[in-house]
Amino acid sequence: MAPLRLRHPNGTSTIQVALDSDDFTVGDLQQEIYGITQILPSQQILKSGYPPQSLTLIPELPISSLGLKNGEQIIVSQDTSAARRAETRASASTRALPATRSELLSLLSGSTGTGAVASTTQSSSTAGVNGPDFVETDTGFLIHRVVPDDNSCLFSAVSLVFEQGIEKAQQMRQIVAEGIKKDPETYNEAILGMTPSKYIETITKPSTWGGAIELQILANHYRTEIASIDVETGRVDHFSPPGDSSTNRCILIYSGIHYDAATLAPTVDAPNDWHESIFTVRGEDKVDPVIKAATKLGGLLRQKKAFTNTSTFDLKCEQCGKGLKGEKEARAHAAATGHVKFGEY
Repeated sequence: MAPLRLRHPNGTSTIQVALDSDDFTVGDLQQEIYGITQILPSQQILKSGYPPQSLTLIPELPISSLGLKNGEQIIVSQDTSAARRAETRASASTRALPATRSELLSLLSGSTGTGAVASTTQSSSTAGVNGPDFVETDTGFLIHRVVPDDNSCLFSAVSLVFEQGIEKAQQMRQIVAEGIKKDPETYNEAILGMTPSKYIETITKPSTWGGAIELQILANHYRTEIASIDVETGRVDHFSPPGDSSTNRCILIYSGIHYDAATLAPTVDAPNDWHESIFTVRGEDKVDPVIKAATKLGGLLRQKKAFTNTSTFDLKCEQCGKGLKGEKEARAHAAATGHVKFGEY
């Protein structure tokens, strides 16, 4: 990960991005900037270099297409003419357009999106024919532990690995709230996308999803790395306590819209209290046996199409019936029509 400095209308910020990754796109960068500035991707003007030159923004291309360097400064401004056009097109709607994946998913149920997400879509996780999916290891079986698809999946999955059950999912939300209160310098309005008090009010509601911010706070609280396996891509996202010196980690499985957990048991049908959920870090991802097994488990789920790609999934506008492909077309349709309620085929 490499730092990029942002100079924007609200001040200055620093973000960490994977400049050499083909999986991190220009669109992903724009979404990061949106989260800090609240300037819609379609209205962003980005400049870098000296003298500053406008960057050509093609959302689908990898971030390497921009030629950015480690530590480089990006000047962010808003295309006010584009903003006015968007406001005119959306004048029939009293809600904000779905500018982010979070907002789009919240529109699937017609709910109000803020910084986190409310979801009514079904879990993409699938179990094996006779039980949960699993991968055999030298010391047992790494088992896919499915948690309910009830808008608290992240908190349930974290509760399962740290508290041996999903019953303390709401307590995980309170830990996040306390983490934000205790570290206002890190978790400020620019990072949260809203005032800390508003974010706390939102994230403590059972109907609200969590994401990277919540995983980092929970990793800090338990002083244990949370490794999240992305089913679709096989990517491993590491959320490590300060100093990145944790010797322990746990495993979550992410389907694109849902989090589950993975735990190690001596047999596939072992009682829950026999499962090991915290593991000793044993090296880089390529050699760590638990990460290797978790990646293999993610591949097994990928073969079963147990993930949701929000860029390509099929949607239907529930106000006019128009069929749409992915969040990009949904955003464009909402901008053009003011329609803000979608369903997934």
